[in-house]
Amino acid sequence: MPADLVTASGSGLDPDISVAAAHYQADRVAKARGIVLSDVEALIARATRERWTVPLGGAPVVNVLALNMALDQAGSSGATR
Repeated sequence: MPADLVTASGSGLDPDISVAAAHYQADRVAKARGIVLSDVEALIARATRERWTVPLGGAPVVNVLALNMALDQAGSSGATR
């Protein structure tokens, strides 16, 4: 299990999770939203960006707000299993 799923950021308001954490939850999210897993994984890829807050870069992260908004759009567009 990715560490960021069991720990919190200092403020508790970090909008990003690791790519590993997003993929760890992808199957459950797909089932809960009635969306095909490959669509969820594609949306994760689109919501992934380089972490700019770490000097000299850092591991890519997934913006959870952007991902949830994309998932909402996918769910309303009729993409289902």
